Amino acid sequence: METTIQISKSLLNELKKRKLGDKESYENVIWDLLEDSMEISEETKKDLEESRKEFEQGKVKTLAQVKKELKL
Repeated sequence: METTIQISKSLLNELKKRKLGDKESYENVIWDLLEDSMEISEETKKDLEESRKEFEQGKVKTLAQVKKELKL
């Protein structure tokens, strides 16, 4: 079922800025925005927990350290 919604001009302008191309629909733009707040997968949760543990254990490097190691 399709429906029509009313939005302000300022919201329309924000949605226009987020379009990846002229042919992308506003529905796709809204779905992309909603995706950020949707439930993340169990695999992603596990990866995030592993990353947190590595961070707490100090198994991380700053960007400056990586640049120095790579001589950039």
